[in-house]
Amino acid sequence: MTPPRTPQIPVVVLAGFLGSGKTTLLNHLLRNRAGTRIGVIVNDFGAIEIDAMTVSGQVGSTVSLGNGCLCCAVDASELDTFLETLTRPSARLDVIVIEASGLAEPQELVRMLLASDNPHILYGGLVEVVDAAEFGRTRQRHPEIDRHLAVADLVVLNKTDRVGEAERERLRAAVAELSGPAAVISAVHGRIDPELLFDPALRPDHEDKVRQLTFEDLLREEAPDGHEGHDDHLHASYESVDFTSDIPMDPRRFMEFLDSRPDGLYRIKGFADFGAGDRDNSYALHAVGRFLRFVPRPWARGEQRLTQLVMIGAGIDAAALSAGLAACRADGAERADEPGSADAADVERAMWGVLRYVPEQAPEPEAFDAHETADPREAAAEA
Repeated sequence: MTPPRTPQIPVVVLAGFLGSGKTTLLNHLLRNRAGTRIGVIVNDFGAIEIDAMTVSGQVGSTVSLGNGCLCCAVDASELDTFLETLTRPSARLDVIVIEASGLAEPQELVRMLLASDNPHILYGGLVEVVDAAEFGRTRQRHPEIDRHLAVADLVVLNKTDRVGEAERERLRAAVAELSGPAAVISAVHGRIDPELLFDPALRPDHEDKVRQLTFEDLLREEAPDGHEGHDDHLHASYESVDFTSDIPMDPRRFMEFLDSRPDGLYRIKGFADFGAGDRDNSYALHAVGRFLRFVPRPWARGEQRLTQLVMIGAGIDAAALSAGLAACRADGAERADEPGSADAADVERAMWGVLRYVPEQAPEPEAFDAHETADPREAAAEA
């Protein structure tokens, strides 16, 4: 189950020290985006490859990468200006990736995103890329990497082909200790499944059929079984757990589940039905790392009232997550629905745990297909 697309565009921060493989990972995303239109913001001089050509960005420039993707090279102070440019409807982008300078403080970019007044963006997580072969030396030269890992939502342990299995496991353990609850996945040449970071774009049929054959199409045709060489089984580095319930969720139990969600659970997306807690609305849920937001959406007439969630992570216990969510289902929902009952008052109080993650000014129902809103993550950013 994939929630409907929303006009709010997720913004992913891609960070890592020089040589860790950020640009390689970004090029991989651009070449394997499956029709997703990506906006790229680079706050450093560099080169982004797409469709067999190299585009060199200059500060303050916007370059078309073809197939709907755009590249901007900006100074950090210009970030809001280019976010405004990339979130215009005419750009028709699905996701924005900010490639941070190798010497940038990624938490500063996160703060800027969370403080932005742009109503069209949605925080999509901080991804820290680590060079497995150079990790020890990098920590010696740049001890601040410990701080960067501590605020990451997802850590990509890159270049794992350059270390032995025993060293790889030791590095994973060391990185996991520094990154706390963040999911840690291994990669070679920056190859990760794009669905870890963003959902595939859903296009009208005519948009996919009436277009020129692209370089990425040729790559797929040349590779056996439609796969691009070493990219087979990228999904093996993470797990996805689906949960559906036609019984409403108890808001107090559900928030306890979210507050104690296990390490390695990177993304949660979907919709929750709180039954008597709010009979008028379904609640869109968006969580990245420890960042969490809800936005209410009125139930459509005749719509089946379900809770539908997708959880994505690395090293997670799928059975335990499913059991934990099942235990969040409400008891005595019909009895609590009686106005003035003690149960109804208790459910109403429990809903405050959900409502604290809803913005003071939620988007108008007609403005979005699936609503998502923000709760600050300053505590993690300041850690």
